[in-house]
Amino acid sequence: MECRIVDKPAFRFAGVTARVPMQFEGENPSIARLAGSITEAQRVEMRRLMDLDPREVVNVSWDSDTNFQREEGELTHLIGVPTTRPADEVGAGLATLEAPAGMWAVFPSDGPFPEAMQQTTADVYGTWLATAPYELGAFHMFSFSRVRDDGTAYSEVWVPVRPRSGR
Repeated sequence: MECRIVDKPAFRFAGVTARVPMQFEGENPSIARLAGSITEAQRVEMRRLMDLDPREVVNVSWDSDTNFQREEGELTHLIGVPTTRPADEVGAGLATLEAPAGMWAVFPSDGPFPEAMQQTTADVYGTWLATAPYELGAFHMFSFSRVRDDGTAYSEVWVPVRPRSGR
């Protein structure tokens, strides 16, 4: 499985958030509605704030009712950008989520959207972590996808990791 390890300073995500139903496969209509609700002013502000790799609009999910173990309940989802700008500089009705400094395992995928990215995510948690010299860090994964007109996408899944203790 292709992977690169990236060290990042502390940063934050700035974007729009909503509680949405948990959905493991396919495009989540509630997340699509959240994306559609982003105003032009919010888009301009996110572009202004975007100063950290990956310089992409990203998706972050956390606070799942089932700790991401079952496809039921809800989670909090953010569509936004990574930034090093102070939280008090974030405007235009955007929420923030702090991310601590740390190590990230980055997994690229390319194929049908969203299936290829969802399969990569499943492989990371179901296979890669079992044998990797890393364990999950204390934060949440995030991802982005560059969707093409033909329904395929280049995506990256960013997973917080730390060296596995005892190895």
